[in-house]
Formats: sequence, C-alpha cells, structure tokens
Amino acid sequence: MKLQPIIVSLLDSDLYKWNMNQVMFHKHTDLVGKYIFKCRTPDVYFTQEMYKEICEQVDHLCTLTYRPEELDYLRSIRFIKPDYVEFLRLWRPLRDYVKIRLGPGGVLSIVVEGPLFSAMQFEIYLLAIVNEVYFRMNPGCDYIDLCVSAVRKLDKKIDMLNSGIYDFKFAEFGTRRRFSREWQSEVISRLKRKTDAMVGTSNVYFAWKYNLTPIGTYAHEFVQMYQGIPSIPLAYTNKAAMADWYDEYRGDNGTALTDTVTTDLFLLDFNRAMVNNYTGVRHDSGDPIAWGEKVIKHYESYGVDPKTKLLLFSDSLDFDRAQEIYNHFRDRAKVSFGIGTFLTNDTNARPLNIVIKLQEVNGNPVAKLSDAPGKAMCQDPEYLEYLRRSVDFRLKREQALGLR
Repeated sequence: MKLQPIIVSLLDSDLYKWNMNQVMFHKHTDLVGKYIFKCRTPDVYFTQEMYKEICEQVDHLCTLTYRPEELDYLRSIRFIKPDYVEFLRLWRPLRDYVKIRLGPGGVLSIVVEGPLFSAMQFEIYLLAIVNEVYFRMNPGCDYIDLCVSAVRKLDKKIDMLNSGIYDFKFAEFGTRRRFSREWQSEVISRLKRKTDAMVGTSNVYFAWKYNLTPIGTYAHEFVQMYQGIPSIPLAYTNKAAMADWYDEYRGDNGTALTDTVTTDLFLLDFNRAMVNNYTGVRHDSGDPIAWGEKVIKHYESYGVDPKTKLLLFSDSLDFDRAQEIYNHFRDRAKVSFGIGTFLTNDTNARPLNIVIKLQEVNGNPVAKLSDAPGKAMCQDPEYLEYLRRSVDFRLKREQALGLR
C-alpha cells in the first residue's frame, strides 16, 4: 500500500517552531542538537511496510522548500522578521539529519541530529508522518471505519458546543498526533464553519488556508537548549531563555511556558518586569487548578490584576476537563485552551502517545523536570538528578534569603 505524500507544505507545522527558531537564528546558531523519538503507548508495533513508508515520506519531506506565497504568509505574521524569512527562503530539511531504524519486535527508532536551528524543525513533520502511516497501514485498523467514528464523534462535539454545554474558547493544537492531514483539515474547517468556539490553530498551514489566527508560544526544548550552554548555570537556564525571548519579541509574542524546570523555579524568575511584559503563561503538566491558583497568587503579589493576564491550558485536554477548568477560573483571569488529540485523533482506536524530545545540546545532556514526574524524559539519569538538585538548591537558597 503506497500512500500519497503526507507533508505537502513546510508550513504544515506548529507556530511555536518558527517562534523558537527565529530566536535561535538570531542568537544561537552555534548549537547542535539531538532529538529522540519515543512511543509512550504500550504494545505498539510497526511493520516492515510501515517502516519503509515512513522512510519514503521523510525522503519526500526533504524535497520541499518554501514557496513564494508561503513566505509571504510568514511575513504577514507581525512578529516574524524579514531577515529570518529570507533565511527560510534558502532553508530546506536535510535528510542526512534523520536516522530511522526498525528494531526487534517492531520498535521504531528515530534520531534527529544536526545544527539545532535546523534539527528542531523536523519534530512536528515526523510525528505527523508516523501517526498517519500507523493508522492507514496498521493491519489491525480499518481506516474507513475509523474515519466514520471520527466524524460521528466530531458531530457530537459540535452539537454540544452549539447547545451551550461547553462555553469556553479554544485553539486547535492537534498537528503532532493527528489521525491524518486530511482529517485535521476537516476538523478545523467544520469547527470554523459550524461553531464560534475556536479562536485559532497552532498549525500555520491551516491558519493560512482557513484565514485563522496562528497560535503558539514556545516549547520545553527552548528552555532545555540553554542547559547545553556551559556559561549559563543550570538553575538559571529558564531565566536566560525568558530574557532572550523578551529581547526578541518585546512582549509582542508573550506567553511563557512554566514547567520545563518546575513552575516554582519559573515563578522565581517571573519577576515584576517579566510579569508586566508577558501577556500570560501556559500550563502543560501537573494539576491545572493548583497551577492556576499559584500563578494568580503570583500576579497578585505584584499588584497585577489576573483578569488582565492569560492562563492557557494545554495538557491532554478533552472538553469536559476544559469546561471544569474554565468554570473555576472564568471570572478571575483570561482563560483559553489548546486542545489537540481529542480533536484530531478521537476515533474508535486508541491514539498514539508519541513524542520527539531534545536530549542533547552540543554533546551535553538536557532534560525537563516538569510538574508531573512521569513526563520527564532524559537518557542520562545522573544528569537528570543533577539538574533536579541544582533547581532545588537555588529554590531553597533564594527562599532562605527572602528573594523572589
């Protein structure tokens, strides 16, 4: 079974990739990164045919370049700068950076290694390819039946949005784990036409296609990359990342991710200047209610009205959980949601929980600590423990000194 190309445009990725990449292009072109694929879903196996198709899809991806009209669209995004777009005009994904293997028992291995500003761009494309190949070619799945179930479930979601059972606003965040490109397009199209609940999408291609707002912040990898810069102490990498981000965007692209090295450390770095200059913060691990309360208390400690700031929730959400969070915070802050798999891969089959995570920068291990220990991913347990001790030491030291 030969599939049509899955990635047909380099815009078919999430906005935060360009957000982060622009900072790296201007400040850190000397970094080399290593990314590793992991399937967190148990008992998932890839066939030889799937493996071959994935390789061929990646081969096709690496033939793509930006078309003039795509570059024009990127120029229209107010915080994307002309020199960066000119760089993208010359850039293309290089196949040599991606190594794909099929191990014993059908275990898929993918490693991406190269200049960080280039290697980081592969993540979303590769995850989308793996997902779609798996569901289209899995001998245990009937693709047509799964499509029918996806339509039925989306119809129900739309009915419940329009009936007022759900009354929150959200962005579509489903590219990385989508059932297929075709289905993601259908989901976005129907949500735009039939509801007023969707405020935008993280996918730049579909934002362009459907005249939606492209939405994105930055990912854990952005903070992690600073762990590979020897001149920055580990417990201050989040501070350095936020400073570079603000220097690049001057508040025009200002939603910060809190949990790369724990929210407690993030709040230590989220001082008065950062509180004032960032429009809000994003939750991606741990208890969302406890997190929101902690952030609101932090804003209030600086005399900032939380109602002027955004709380963006994006951790494995469905509509019921989002509504629960919205009901709790709706009168106390601006609240929105990034919802992914529940929209773009909700079928009668179990969705894959797959990730591609940054593991090394310039040969040095990097990691995220997260607010949920199960989300930590690091190939070097000793480094992970060292990072944890570094963070704990700074937190205890500055709290003992009465510093924020």
